[in-house]
Amino acid sequence: MLAVLNKIITLILVPLYMCPWLPCLNVVKLFNQPKEVISLSENGIGSEADPVYLTAHRGVTARAPENTVPAYEAAVELGYYSAECDIRLTKDNEWVLIHNSTTDTWFCQYGNVSDYTLEELKSFSYKWGVNFWQEGLKIPTLDEYLDVFVGKKTRPQIEIKGDNYDLLYTIVDAVKAKGLEESAIIISFDLEQLKVIRKYDANIELWYLIDEITPKTIEEAKALGGNVWLSPSFEKNTKESIQLAIDAGVPASFWTVNTLEDAKMLYDMGIRYIETDILCN
Repeated sequence: MLAVLNKIITLILVPLYMCPWLPCLNVVKLFNQPKEVISLSENGIGSEADPVYLTAHRGVTARAPENTVPAYEAAVELGYYSAECDIRLTKDNEWVLIHNSTTDTWFCQYGNVSDYTLEELKSFSYKWGVNFWQEGLKIPTLDEYLDVFVGKKTRPQIEIKGDNYDLLYTIVDAVKAKGLEESAIIISFDLEQLKVIRKYDANIELWYLIDEITPKTIEEAKALGGNVWLSPSFEKNTKESIQLAIDAGVPASFWTVNTLEDAKMLYDMGIRYIETDILCN
């Protein structure tokens, strides 16, 4: 039944939705216009000698829909330190960029990502996000994402979604195939996934995504070996818990920081790495 519904959406409703001569697209465009990113340096935060290293959360979503190639091209253009993506496996075991486990948040079509092949997902149409109506915009694969960063200073940052463990080696293989093993960062909330990645590569940089910084999460990060960071939620931490990581000497990058006031507070505490939707240097 879902397949029939998606066929109707693809063949009939999407062309109507995307038709520039009908009011629907023009109305939706009003809510998805490009936004101005906010400069830290122009507001006295950071300097050339002591900068803030910014990660573009799911790409520069002020310029393009999250987890799309144009959003990452914008991150490279604007000089972000890194650009984070979310990856999930398709039915035919291909890694694609999407945050949610279902397709309906960003696409016109419905269903679980894991129930579709890559070819099927490539036929789906975006329905939301800045400039989602641009021609040829399709869900990217991990390889297509990595291609954006080859030969560039901006670092790819790959968040593993889902509970897969058997195919994690393919992520490491994809990174190495592009020559990005010294640049790429692999991140996850799942400590066991990071342990598996570490077995495949002893040196690739890992970030352990967490909510609150505690002595336990600090020790878990340290146990992964060298080149490991904490990536804590900004909202779920206090100055006291942030100080725990500083005192322990564990590097940390905080998500998601979207105001000048919050960025200034972290900077004054000595934090130089943050993830953001709207800030730039």
